[in-house]
This record gives sequence, C-alpha cells and structure tokens, in this order.
Amino acid sequence: MSSRQVLYIGCSDWRVPESAVSTMLPGGIFVHRNIANQFHLDDDNALSVLAYAVEHLKVSHIIVAGHTLCGGAEAALAAAHASCPPPPPSGPLARWLVPLTEIAREYEDLTELIEANVRAQVNNVAGTDVVRAAWADNKRKLQVHGWIYDLGTGRFRDMGISVDGPSKDDVL
Repeated sequence: MSSRQVLYIGCSDWRVPESAVSTMLPGGIFVHRNIANQFHLDDDNALSVLAYAVEHLKVSHIIVAGHTLCGGAEAALAAAHASCPPPPPSGPLARWLVPLTEIAREYEDLTELIEANVRAQVNNVAGTDVVRAAWADNKRKLQVHGWIYDLGTGRFRDMGISVDGPSKDDVL
C-alpha cells in the first residue's frame, strides 16, 4: 500500500505513530483517531474525514485498527458487566462508549471484545453512503480492513475481514 492510498481509523489510547510501525514516512497516512477506534454513524467529524479521504484523496484502503489492552474497551467491558445497573451515561466519555458498551454485554474477554469492536466498526464504515458510492462508481478499488495491533509484539494482525464491496447480507 502506498501512503496516499490509506485512511487509518484508530484509537487515541494507542499513542504510537503509524509511521513507527509501517514503512510509511511520518505524515504519509491520513489518520482519524478517537477513544476505542469508534466509527459512529452520527459523528460528523468521522464522516467528514471519511468523505475527504475517499472523495478527495482517493484512498484505496481504509484500515480500522484496534489494539490490545485498549482502555476504552476495558471501560466499556466494566460498565457492561457492573453488578448493578449503571445509571444513564452522563459524561462525554461514557456517552461516547455507549455503542461499545452495548457490544460488551455479549463478551467477558477483553481480547474478544476488541475484535468484536473492530468488526462492528468495519461494518459501520462499509455501510456509509460515502463508501457505498465509491463502490458503486466502479472506477477504482476501495477496501475496508480490520486489524488489531498487539502492543506486546509490536505487530499488526489482519483479522481477515476485509470488505471490497457490498455483500448479500452486509454483515461480517
């Protein structure tokens, strides 16, 4: 992948420059980060980054990357499995993590939750009007990938859930 072809959606908590774990030069990857690598479908910030990357930069690859030991995923897991029902989220972090907390209700293992979150965010990105329009255009290839970065080994793991067009059921 060349640097002008990549939009990287990752976690703020990761704190490692993408260029440090790739062959790309600093600044060579178009990046969007937030807590727990979320892609909320009502987040105009994320949607505008996606639109700019796909429509103007003409990226060919969108990478949604989670990472091991994610603090946002840990918080969502704790909230999902609190012994008593938690109050409605009142702070910005709790509100931001609501979709991930809902996913976390189905998991007890942090690694499994991080993987489930990446799958959900790949689905979210792939389901946007921006990505669907690029696929419908058929003038270039656009793929959405799900990866996990292992903080212990310093390596990415491709989850094998790349999407390069709409599927019959649109579910990964």
